[in-house]
Amino acid sequence: MAYASLHDRLRGPIAAELKKELKIANTYALPRLEKVVVNVGINRSKMDRSELHEYIEQSLAAITGQKPVFTRSRKAISNFKTRKGLVVGAMVTLRGRHMEEFLDRLIGYILPRIRDFRGLPTKLDGHGNYAIGIRDHSIFPEVPLPDAKDIFGLQVQITTTAKNDEEAQALLKHIGMPFRPEKKDARGAASSPASA
Repeated sequence: MAYASLHDRLRGPIAAELKKELKIANTYALPRLEKVVVNVGINRSKMDRSELHEYIEQSLAAITGQKPVFTRSRKAISNFKTRKGLVVGAMVTLRGRHMEEFLDRLIGYILPRIRDFRGLPTKLDGHGNYAIGIRDHSIFPEVPLPDAKDIFGLQVQITTTAKNDEEAQALLKHIGMPFRPEKKDARGAASSPASA
């Protein structure tokens, strides 16, 4: 059987399953993926080298297929040793087919490459959005193995059109997001791994 891309599954079997589970008859009222933002925070004390900024830019471009935008601080904060206009991060916003292809690779190939991977926490932000923190960018096969000093972490923020966390979680489960199984307590009731 040929592999169905996430683009096709979202419009076919996933939509049908969500209609049943959420009891929503209208296809256009179903929760959808809106965008995926890939962020890298740049720590001034460890990462304030122009070569490293260039490396982060090249790595993010290879991982996402788009050129990242460097974000700058809006104001000076003495405790963080930041001045106004200092580079504090890099980000890429993915939408449409690019977003679907990136999520397909992330779920099917990249997350299982994490050492001792036991699943993702089920906690969402309360507005139907989900964030995944990745400590080591070198798990992406598009990036050649870096020196230990050049390894950086990144955050993948998934934004959905869901009205609440339950709808968003149902959408992410059907996409194939590998959530941790819920632990059973002594009474047999399921408890969320985020609270345990």
